Amino acid sequence: MWTAGVWAAVVLSGAIGLSLGLIGGGGSIITVPVLIYVAGLPVREAVALSLAVVGTTAAVGAIFQARDGNVHGKAAFLYGGTGMVGAAIGARLTPLVPAPVLLTLFAALMIWVGLRMARGRSEEGDLPQRAECVAWKCALAGLVIGTLTGFLGVGGGFLIVPALLRFAKMRMPLAIGTSLVIIAVNSAAGFAAHLSDVQSGMSLVLAFTAAALVGLFAGMRLGKRMKPQRLKTVFGAVSLAVAAYLIAMNLGPLWALMTH
Repeated sequence: MWTAGVWAAVVLSGAIGLSLGLIGGGGSIITVPVLIYVAGLPVREAVALSLAVVGTTAAVGAIFQARDGNVHGKAAFLYGGTGMVGAAIGARLTPLVPAPVLLTLFAALMIWVGLRMARGRSEEGDLPQRAECVAWKCALAGLVIGTLTGFLGVGGGFLIVPALLRFAKMRMPLAIGTSLVIIAVNSAAGFAAHLSDVQSGMSLVLAFTAAALVGLFAGMRLGKRMKPQRLKTVFGAVSLAVAAYLIAMNLGPLWALMTH
């Protein structure tokens, strides 16, 4: 079980926490590929373990962000509440889709979000002083993101942060903190639905989570020193880089599926 690849994956888990602490998302974008291609785990088990690691790390980060006043309670409740329902639905869809198709869909979604974030102009000055969370918009966005959380095995932060910026008119620091709460809730629901897919035992989860927590605290410290637009650019760049890697790894298997 504890192969060289698994140990390498544990070390790389620090980047999961770094991403969550710095930009409030992207943890699963990193976790799923690391668990599959470095640790060598099957896709369905990687999805389940990803939700456990990212959810736990996000929960710890959310506590510290709430202490600093960077959590919007209403938005977290609406996104998290409907997101849990969506995560349970999405988890039931995962076994119906071949792994290369699942990962390619994951990459396509990341490219769309990454381009929007990386090239988007700064709108911080146009935002209201207080966030405006319209209940039906936030609830609907939470349901959609939650479904993708359960389906793709992602905490959802790479979609939650842009959604909070757009639909709740939040500033970046508040969106990051609120995102961590929603990620933790969505991941818990998704992991519960995927529990039967965990075969390697919880020792892997503990090791990956410990490394991710180290990265989390480093990311939160670094994030306080960066301007919001720079954080958006970093967020977009991370999404695009990992999406390119996923597409490169899955083009062959996807072509084989299409031609047979």
